[in-house]
Amino acid sequence: AVVPSSQAAQTFLAVLQRVEPVAERECRARTSNVNCDFKIVIDDRKNQPPNAFQTLDRSGRPIIAFTASLIADARNADEIAFIMSHEAAHHIENHIARQQQNAAAGAVLFTGLATLGGGGADAVKEAQRIGTVVGARTFSKDFELEADALGTVLTHKSGYDPVKGSQFFNRIPDPGNRFLGTHPPNAQRLQVVRQTAAKL
Repeated sequence: AVVPSSQAAQTFLAVLQRVEPVAERECRARTSNVNCDFKIVIDDRKNQPPNAFQTLDRSGRPIIAFTASLIADARNADEIAFIMSHEAAHHIENHIARQQQNAAAGAVLFTGLATLGGGGADAVKEAQRIGTVVGARTFSKDFELEADALGTVLTHKSGYDPVKGSQFFNRIPDPGNRFLGTHPPNAQRLQVVRQTAAKL
């Protein structure tokens, strides 16, 4: 059942008011020299699939974006709180910079291998491209599980139920355990949430 848009928007705003200060406080406590002033926005472009993501603006301010369809698809406030906390955790854990480092390391490694193998300029360039992709994806599943664990803590500290909030994993397609996939299996993610919540 899709929540009526007005009700969904009210729920989203209520969650934002509770989660954002907790995320910013935890960010300041767990990091140094990091911008912890989260900006949480709604991507209201039409026909966008349910999604949320974390990025940085040009000044390094962390942005958390929700598509309107994800907000409408959420079954309860706990789900919105868990997703918001998960995305905030990506920033607190410095995943964007760590992924860029992994991508650069992969590019250097694959370029070196292609050069040692006597590859021409095109082969070296292709090896660099592949290395960048492999490097970026190598630890992406670990990053998702880290964000699930810290997101569980943030959700709990915001006064929401992370186990209830993580139930949306049961409704999204399971990526399985594909080699170089970017997300771990849903069952593994639910297990991380339950194990983390049990310690809180």
